[in-house]
Formats: sequence, C-alpha cells, structure tokens
Amino acid sequence: MREKQKLKQRTLRCAWRCGGHVQVDPPPHILEDEIGLGLVGPDDGWRQRPDMDPRGTSGYRASVVARARFIEDLVTEQAGHGVAQYVILGAGLDTFAQRRPEIASRLRVFEVDQPGPQAWKRRRLIDLGFGIPEWLRLVSVDFEAGQSWWEKLAIASFDAGQPSVVASTGVSMYLTRDANRATLRQIAALAPGSTLAMTFILPLELIDPEERPQHEAVYKRARAAGTPFLSFFSPSEMLALAHEAGFSKTRHVSTADLTERYFTVEPMSYNRRVERRS
Repeated sequence: MREKQKLKQRTLRCAWRCGGHVQVDPPPHILEDEIGLGLVGPDDGWRQRPDMDPRGTSGYRASVVARARFIEDLVTEQAGHGVAQYVILGAGLDTFAQRRPEIASRLRVFEVDQPGPQAWKRRRLIDLGFGIPEWLRLVSVDFEAGQSWWEKLAIASFDAGQPSVVASTGVSMYLTRDANRATLRQIAALAPGSTLAMTFILPLELIDPEERPQHEAVYKRARAAGTPFLSFFSPSEMLALAHEAGFSKTRHVSTADLTERYFTVEPMSYNRRVERRS
C-alpha cells in the first residue's frame, strides 16, 4: 500500500506539471496535456498540497512542458522523414500516444518503465477507454532484478536496424555515471539516422543562486522517497560522454534556447541536449 501511495504521489506531481500549464498558465499554451491528471484521478483537496502550488511549481512546470514540446516536435519532424520507431525510456505518464494518435499511429511507440508503474498505467488507460493500440508497446523492465531494457525492447519487436527516436527525460539523474555511459553506448549503436534526446541536471554550483534552494528541496524529497539523484553533469561533460559513446553529432539545447523557442518567461535552469546521428 505504501509503494502504491508513493507511486500516486510521484505521478500526481508529474501530471500537475503538464496539466497545470493548461489550467493556471495564460495562453497560448506550449503543450496541452490534461490526460495525465485524468489517469491519476487525484483525491479531493489535492490542489491544496504545497507541491501543487501554482506559483511555487511554475519553474518546474515550464521546464517539463518545454522539454515535452521540444521532443514532440522532434518526433513529428523525424516521422515526416520516415523514421518509424519511437522509444521513451522512463515513460511514466507520457501521453503522446493518447494526445497525438495521428502521428503516433504512424510509428511503433515503445514506452519503457518499471513493472509497477507500467501495470498501473495499462489498467488506467483501459479503464478510461484509451485502450492499448497495436502500435503502442508498454515494455516492463525490472531494473532492480537486473533485467536489460535493451533485451526487453527486442522481445517487444523493436528493430535496432531501423532508425529510431529515443527520448530519455528525467532519467539520467537516477543512474550512476557508469550506467549513463552504458546507456549512451547502446543507443549510439542504433541504425544511422537515429536521434537521442536526453535531459540531465546541472551540478548545484552551476545553477543560479536564487534557484538553488528549490533544487535542494527537490533533491531532499527524492532522497526521502528512496530515489536519490546520483548523477549531475555540466553541458561539456555530457557532450564529451556522448562523443566517447560513439555519437557523431551532438548539440546542447539550453534553457535559453528553449525559452527563446517557446516562452517569454524563462523557466528554471534544467539543461537539455539533443544528439543526432547521421
């Protein structure tokens, strides 16, 4: 019961960061996604929680919707070029398949996550009438038991010989540096024409001083939940790791880049990069 409660709390925070953008931020909206909140089905009074405060969560909300929109634009662009596979590592409450079926149905979408969250999401999608279409594969991987997400993808009919888009958002901080290196090497071995979009968190000393207390609070909450952040990277460190792993082309997409592209108000300094292979 306690683990289910923790899962619901995490999913509610994620859902609020996207759904809250539509509910409390003025238009035009960068991303319209209230499906996640519907999946969670929060209890009465959830809006009064401190971590649901519209003003206090505005920076993280901006960060999440910007990265989601950036990746969605990338997937749409690559689908237009004939790429037919999309892999979402740490999929969580990603709702691309439900919100954009006109694009997703042209792809084979693989959502990779741990068995508990995946089973919960599968039930909720069915209960709410979305179902699990043939082109959507929910790939359960028990990382604690040593299962390989790479092998599980293959079992789910992923074709490593075909170009793909791979998204890994909100994952790198939970992995050790060695695990991040291994993940980069596996993705770099995909077919030419594949693209990886991956997020990472800056070391605290590289974050604007006025934002550090909020970040420290998030790190503390993650430790208390038993999911501490393990890895932090500067942009140059992450790009160097990507080169070492075998990526031929890399690009760091900064907060400033996302702000210029999507916002008139700067979101928090979570940094992004997208890596391309030709």
